[in-house]
Amino acid sequence: MNASTAPSPIRGIIPPMATPLASMEELDIPGLERLIEHILRGGAHGLFILGTTGEGPALSYRLRRDLIERTCRQVAHRVPVLVGVTDSSVAEMFRVSAWAEECGASALVAAPPFYFPLSEADLLRMIEGLAQGSSLPVYLYNQPELTRRSFAPETVTRAAEIPGVAGIKDSSGDLRYLKEILDRRRPDFTVLVGPEHLLEEALRCGADGGVPGGANIFPELPVQLYNAHLQGQHDHVRQIQERMIAIGAPIWNTGEAGPGYLRRLKCALSLLGLCSPKPVWPYIESGPDERARIQAHLMQYGILPAAR
Repeated sequence: MNASTAPSPIRGIIPPMATPLASMEELDIPGLERLIEHILRGGAHGLFILGTTGEGPALSYRLRRDLIERTCRQVAHRVPVLVGVTDSSVAEMFRVSAWAEECGASALVAAPPFYFPLSEADLLRMIEGLAQGSSLPVYLYNQPELTRRSFAPETVTRAAEIPGVAGIKDSSGDLRYLKEILDRRRPDFTVLVGPEHLLEEALRCGADGGVPGGANIFPELPVQLYNAHLQGQHDHVRQIQERMIAIGAPIWNTGEAGPGYLRRLKCALSLLGLCSPKPVWPYIESGPDERARIQAHLMQYGILPAAR
């Protein structure tokens, strides 16, 4: 990528969009359209598709391509669209990257390939290959809980020197790691935080924004938090952070092993009338009891109107 034509750094709230599904191989297209507009109406500064919340690595390649094309077409450059390209096959990462570029995406987001172990040198070669193979900026995706591999701070520093590498999304939940990345970075290298309960502290430490999963449900709240941070309204930031944590508690923090939060998130979205509650197969939808608990919780916090 030529430095003179490089896009502006991405900042702000970039929701990791859930992927509305009609079946294992089909998108819930009306739901996708409603969800995109719901997030954009909330003031989001971008959209991240095919990440963890979007169930990206579990979707078929045909479905991923369909989602990229439809999302880019509907967003129509109103905000940047970041596309997750993480895969166990680097060759497939390159193919999805090429398709994202063809469809008009704004950036690529790549976690380390999973299954086989990789050295730091291997990771740098992969990153360099993605950056050289596309005109789109590349963002690293640090998700060690799922990939079983973290981008070492030294690797992030070296990757930032590669033309076309624009930033990192850190979903480790490790504030010490995040602070080290922030201390090492160059001024135009974007640092975004994933876990929404850390958004306030991450911004205070110098992060450029967040990728909060709860923004699928309440996109306006993290946007308000981000704007309040920019305006130095620290008490207001804290109040919004506490509200976000409270609303999201039954979805994210039940102590259940596995990706049950994706099931509960999609249940909440279906209660809002946005999209199908189906998670990626072989996972199943929330049962009646869980659905009733989530509904009551959303009513309690005014996300859903109270029953009459």
